[in-house]
Amino acid sequence: MVYIMNFDVLIGLLIPFIGTTLGSFCVFFMKDKELNGKTQKTLSGFAAGVMVAASIWSLLIPSMEMSNKMGKFSRIPSAVGFMIGIIFLLILDNIIPHLHVDSKKPEGIKASFKKTTMLVLAVTLHNIPEGMAVGVSYAGFIEGFGNVTITSAFVLSIGIAIQNFPEGAIISMPLHSQGESKLKAFVNGTLSGAVEPVAAVLTILLTHILVPFLPYLLSFAAGAMMYVVVEELIPEATGEGESHTNLGTIGFSLGFCLMMILDVMLG
Repeated sequence: MVYIMNFDVLIGLLIPFIGTTLGSFCVFFMKDKELNGKTQKTLSGFAAGVMVAASIWSLLIPSMEMSNKMGKFSRIPSAVGFMIGIIFLLILDNIIPHLHVDSKKPEGIKASFKKTTMLVLAVTLHNIPEGMAVGVSYAGFIEGFGNVTITSAFVLSIGIAIQNFPEGAIISMPLHSQGESKLKAFVNGTLSGAVEPVAAVLTILLTHILVPFLPYLLSFAAGAMMYVVVEELIPEATGEGESHTNLGTIGFSLGFCLMMILDVMLG
């Protein structure tokens, strides 16, 4: 049973990375070098919807349920962990040099990296909380917390993989448009998702040491994901001025409903 469990956990940790890889593979068979603007906004909105729903049903609610014994203070671990997650991503966002797809101005510490490298770092930055979210979810199952099952952890992996698929395309195709070969764009797009299983494993190891802090870690991952949604995905989905569109909102609604259904029905 231990070997089966370990295999299930391993597969679960790799599923989001597989989603990014399959999305990056789109660069080989799509004719245009860049995604249509409206398509990209719809996909960004979809990704945001999935991440918000995952943060609520897969992370924050389990975090609150684990703290029920604290009575009227039961929501403190979730609130504290959530805010620390926000602050953690805020710090990374200001330290790591990166460039968003629709932006011309780099963020983070000034560096002489190529534009393609900065684009990859931007995606890598917001893949970190996704990997942490999957890792802490599986850690809850491994440590035997009743409200975190292998099924609920697997559902979270599937949900993040679904939103990683368009994300892989969104990064690999602009890399190709910047002059990289299709193969190199695919490899770099894939590597941007490699941080997820790494972050997941590190989170599991950390959680194993700090089991009493699991409610904080669950909400920490939720806060980190919500930072990415508000700071990056929603602005990309809605656009500004003449580029404003409602397609991002529609994409958000579809992503949110899909992840909610998966989590409630299967989790």
